[in-house]
Order: sequence, then C-alpha cells, then structure tokens
Amino acid sequence: MVVYKPDGHYFSSESTTEGEMEINTRHLFTMTLTIVFIFLVACPLACRGAKWTYNGPDGEHHWPSNYPFCGGAFQSPIDFQTQLLRYVPNLPPIQVQNYNLSAHEQLTLSNNGHSVQLSLPPHMYISSLPHRYSAAQLHFHWGSSNLLTGSEHTVNGKQFAAEMHVVHFNSEKYPNISMAVDKHDGLAVLGVFIEIGDFNPAFDKFFKYINGIRYKDQKIQVPAFNIRQLLPAALNEYYRYDGSLTTPPCYPSVLWTVFRNPVTVSHKQFLALATALYASYAQDSAPMPLHGNYRKPQLTDSRVVQMSFNDDIDVFSWMSWGGLLTITSLVGVVLIIIIAWYLLKMRSKRNGQKETNSGYKPAEKEENASKV
Repeated sequence: MVVYKPDGHYFSSESTTEGEMEINTRHLFTMTLTIVFIFLVACPLACRGAKWTYNGPDGEHHWPSNYPFCGGAFQSPIDFQTQLLRYVPNLPPIQVQNYNLSAHEQLTLSNNGHSVQLSLPPHMYISSLPHRYSAAQLHFHWGSSNLLTGSEHTVNGKQFAAEMHVVHFNSEKYPNISMAVDKHDGLAVLGVFIEIGDFNPAFDKFFKYINGIRYKDQKIQVPAFNIRQLLPAALNEYYRYDGSLTTPPCYPSVLWTVFRNPVTVSHKQFLALATALYASYAQDSAPMPLHGNYRKPQLTDSRVVQMSFNDDIDVFSWMSWGGLLTITSLVGVVLIIIIAWYLLKMRSKRNGQKETNSGYKPAEKEENASKV
C-alpha cells in the first residue's frame, strides 16, 4: 500500500513497517541490555543496602556506605566518660505509665535476624519527658556464651553483659513509630544495663519462649506481663543525651535515657540469648548464630552527657574538662603566690637579723677599746 505524506512524497507502508520493526527490535534489545546491566550493577548495592551485620563485609565499618547517617554526627552508643558528664540536679525521675500489662493481652515475640524483639502497646508511655512518648517495642544487645561483654553503651570503658532498649515514639506529634523514626524529636529510648547474677523471674516471662523464635522472621504470641519489672528499681539515676539509633539507618532522632544501675539475669538466662538464636532462616543449610549484636561506642562530637545523680566518684562531673583545667591552673597560681610570699617573708626576716647583728658589733668593739 502506498501512503501519501504531506511533504508530497510517497512511501510504501510495507517496507517502512519492516524498517520500523527492525529499528524497534534493535531499540528493544538495547534497552533490555541496558536494564540487565543496570540490574547487575545496582542490585548488589541494593541488596547490600538492605542487608547489614555487625561484622564482615556488611559490618558496622561499612554501614555508612549504604546508610549515610551511620557515618554522621550524634551517633550512638557512646562511652560515658567522666569528663563528658555534667550533674544536673533538677533532672526529674523517669515516670512510666501503664507498664503493668494484663496477662490477657498478647505481645508478639520475634526474631528479626538482628535481635529478639517484644512488641509493646502504645498505651504504655513515658510521662516525664517534654513530650508524651508511647511504647513501641523492646529488644536486646548481647555478647556471646564465652564473652560476657555485649552492652552497647559503656561507663568509663566498662562493658556489661547485655543491654535492653525500650523504644518509644513521640505520639504527641507523630501517629506511629514509622513516621517518627527519622525526626529529630521522634524517639525516646530507655537503656538498661544487664549483668550476670541472680535469676530474674520478670525476664523469664518471655525468655522461656525463645526456642519458638530460633530463626529469622519467626514470631509467636506470648502473654503480657508487668514490663516495669524489667527496669531497675530506682528510675531516678540515669545518663541523658541526644543520640541516634544504634542500627541502620542510624537516624539521629533519639533522646537517650540510660539507667545507672544494671539489672541481673542468671547465667542460664543469658545463655538463652547467646546460644539459642540464629540470624538466618530455618531453611538455610548453614545457620548463622545470633550473637555479638552490639555496635561499638561512637565519637561524642563534643556532646555533654547529663546525669541525674552525684556521688564522691563524680564530685567534679558537673564541670567540663576545660573547667577542671582552669581550676587546676588557678590553684597552681595561688600556690605559687603563697610560696613566693613565704620566701619573701623569710628573706626579709634574715635581712633584719643581719642589720641587728651589724649594729651590735661596733658597740662591742668600743667597749673592748675602753678596757684597754
């Protein structure tokens, strides 16, 4: 069939259609190769971005490559070093509401491949912070069966056996934790140090179900209980600072409250965390144990850590390191002035004695001369 074009030329629709088909086929083939190439190049990055571990090629040193905030400022955890601490006497005790849950409620206990996580209802909340922070979940970080050092925060370099994080979101400003997680005032986390000691019946209320979530993405329903019993007896002694999530994407959105006093679990209870769980799926031929899931302390970035308590060990903790150096320098100057004043006084006294002695000798000579 011959088709007339507006420019006055004629062309065969059959031949053009074949040519167009050839061009389209070639174009489609090129596009397919391009898509395959992009997939082959980009997919590993995406896969790596969706996967992270604490060690190896996807370990914490490589997190910033796929999660930029992990290499940014105000990261957590940190080491609570004495020179960073500032005693603030008017920090109020932590007040938690509706933590005593009914056994008729059901909580979801799960293994997310990075930790054990227990879901919490939003009617639990913290009432002693600038905003109302509602509970979302709690989870744990720990070492291994032969390494009883797995807490994320440390105190002057001391690491505890494990650490529990009770995660809350700002429910006054955001409808859920997903909306709050990347906001500067989005989250508030209660950190609890755990050490090996006496058996803890509160932790056993859900530790006894851990064998039901041995592998990644497994979850079960467990009866609720009094979550307050998982916290230290004294909620008025804690460290407070602005920080981040301790796992990717490491958003700097957390108001941290880490309690000074640890709670205890028995060695058997600790082993339930350290030996019973896997970071891989049940169908994996070589299951990967889930342990050592803690991030190392991060740079403090000139942050000051407030603390609600004070004792003899922390008598100077309210001052900055520069303040201590200034006071030390002033004390040194005062000591130098005192020593200089003392030396001048002693010198003046010696000079006075010399003048007295020199005035006495001529009289003695005159007396001797008269006798002659």
